[in-house]
Amino acid sequence: MSRFSEVKNLVMSLEADFEKFYDKGNQAAGTRVRKGMQELKNLAQEIRTEVQDKKNAG
Repeated sequence: MSRFSEVKNLVMSLEADFEKFYDKGNQAAGTRVRKGMQELKNLAQEIRTEVQDKKNAG
């Protein structure tokens, strides 16, 4: 479950930047959102690989 916590923490850490970008139009916050979403994508792919490996091993 620690991987789930990583995902949750990453998403929560982006909340302020989402608000700044969507509500206030802060362009720098948009860049941080894009960077964070790329990290989320990479983390999700790592988790998918781990799940598949564990599924195939058992």
